[in-house]
Amino acid sequence: MTEAATVEAIYRYPVKGLTPEPLPAADLAVGRTLPCDRAYAIENGPSGFDPAAPAYFPKTRFLMLMKNERLARLRSHYDDATHVLTIRLDGREAVRGDLATAEGRRAVEDFFAAFCADDLRGPPRVLSGEGHSFSDVARKVVSIINLASVREVEKAIGATVNPLRFRGNLYVSGWPAWREFDLVGREIAVGPSARLKIVKRIVRCPATNVDPDTGARDMAIPDTIQAAVGHKDCGVYGEVVAAGTVAAGDRITV
Repeated sequence: MTEAATVEAIYRYPVKGLTPEPLPAADLAVGRTLPCDRAYAIENGPSGFDPAAPAYFPKTRFLMLMKNERLARLRSHYDDATHVLTIRLDGREAVRGDLATAEGRRAVEDFFAAFCADDLRGPPRVLSGEGHSFSDVARKVVSIINLASVREVEKAIGATVNPLRFRGNLYVSGWPAWREFDLVGREIAVGPSARLKIVKRIVRCPATNVDPDTGARDMAIPDTIQAAVGHKDCGVYGEVVAAGTVAAGDRITV
């Protein structure tokens, strides 16, 4: 494959299901996710998660867009230096809490107990574990979205599709639509030194049906992709096999 490709944008999701945060650059470490990506999750009733021995659990154990679309109405920001999560609702600050402290976590939990009362199976709890990511898959991966594939989804659905519906880490331009699937099992170089092995296609779930700005469940994206091309996939997962800093504007080679 000879097409030139470029990193157009980088996003992380500090709290599973909450606001994407754009990054100008990110340091990738071997066998790790993007720093602070899905580092926290909001438990929806007892899940069995042990912070001292963090392990993969299915996303259904947590608040998430697939079932709890009201989360898209929130605007959250996480500060790495202070561990403070700030959540705004309808333009106003709704809660602020230091997730490194019991008091701060409790403030955030109390907010979700009220905001998501109809969706809860038990008391919400802020979860985290050393080095753990609450990814949708058990492997430590970086998700990559081909913007040309998103444009094909737009053509099929007949409306503009915000790429953030796919909640990717790296958004890439320059590849033809669906060309990312040809890379499974191969390595890509991103920027001066980082390398990722593409390990899996991403099967899309109904979370992509939720407008990331309004929280409205207003599209049928997985079903539209299935009808158009015979699968429900958009994007791929990559495992970091060589460390390096990646930045918006970086070239991608195979």
